[in-house]
Amino acid sequence: MNRRDFLSGSAVGLSVGVVAGWFGRGTGGKKMAPKKSAGDKPKAPAVTKGIKRLRMVTPWPKNFPGLGTAANRFAARVNHASEGRYEIKVFAGGELVKLLRCNDAVQQGTADLYHSADYYYQEKSQAYAWFTAVPGGLSPAEIDAWIHHLGGQKLWDEVGAQFGIKHLPAGNTGHQMGGWFRKPITSLEDFKGLKMRIPGLGGAVIKELGAILVTLTGSEILPALQAGTIDATEYIGPWNDLAFGFYKVVKNAYYPGFHEPGAMLSLGFRKQMWDGFSAADQALFTACALAENNYNQAEFNANNAQALETLVTKHGVTYRPFPEAVFKGMAEAAKDVVATAGAKDALTKKVYASFIDARKTLGDWTRISDQAYFNMRDLAKY
Repeated sequence: MNRRDFLSGSAVGLSVGVVAGWFGRGTGGKKMAPKKSAGDKPKAPAVTKGIKRLRMVTPWPKNFPGLGTAANRFAARVNHASEGRYEIKVFAGGELVKLLRCNDAVQQGTADLYHSADYYYQEKSQAYAWFTAVPGGLSPAEIDAWIHHLGGQKLWDEVGAQFGIKHLPAGNTGHQMGGWFRKPITSLEDFKGLKMRIPGLGGAVIKELGAILVTLTGSEILPALQAGTIDATEYIGPWNDLAFGFYKVVKNAYYPGFHEPGAMLSLGFRKQMWDGFSAADQALFTACALAENNYNQAEFNANNAQALETLVTKHGVTYRPFPEAVFKGMAEAAKDVVATAGAKDALTKKVYASFIDARKTLGDWTRISDQAYFNMRDLAKY
């Protein structure tokens, strides 16, 4: 899967690598739905004996832990909550549409809704990046506060309306780790010439520090580490890292990650269909999305915690914090990269301004609440 630099609007991030890695670079020989023009009339949801059958596309491998499973659970929630009036058929990446074309599929009427990560669609609008994750951005709890109470949803609706899509939050991977490195990182100088697999805005930051970015699919990462083609890689967190077996080659894992402090997953409904729902059904879909948003965050936290223990106690992985000077250097570079992306166009500027304002407001509270408590909690060892 070719991915261009974020400034040209590429769709990259938490799982472009694994999506392409599980499915290869094509579509597994499956015939793609014919491309529709913008003027084609979207198909209405199939209705049989009062049952409305909706098609939901995803970029995730079928039943993929944490991502594909979230999509499946949302579909099951809707079916249960509607007492069978709605049936959502979930299509894995490549089954109905190309891996990262879910937004197009809903816009064109090939699908009724998608479950995805909206920063995959930055080629359509740079503003989409802020509705998944940006370096130095918001934590999962802060993202929820921004979306629901500080103007984020209204701006997200404005972004989506350009493409005939209504968005809702429906999951979060939580805080991602800093990466796996063959050699210890002791200063910013260690990034110069470092060959690292890290996509998106985070990759742009590391490049600013002198690293050489290497584009790899998920299945290519471990062999590249083994062959020495790359010196480092990042991924979501311990749960997925354990599954990929990075510990077999490198033992130096760093935290915290600066690039995706909380990656929100999203639902995108065909707006024409959404507007045709009754108020009760809109509330039903919204409630099911919020339930999955909460459940999925808990799922990642629980599984990351268990996988962390396995990696440390059974596989001898050493988790190290980035030196303060190193993290500060990455954060300063991230500030400039994100500001440049935030000046892309008028709507992106609005989103960026709202996001930065929320970051300050929420940060002031987080600093004397969660952050202060966690620091104090460690004073008493259990």
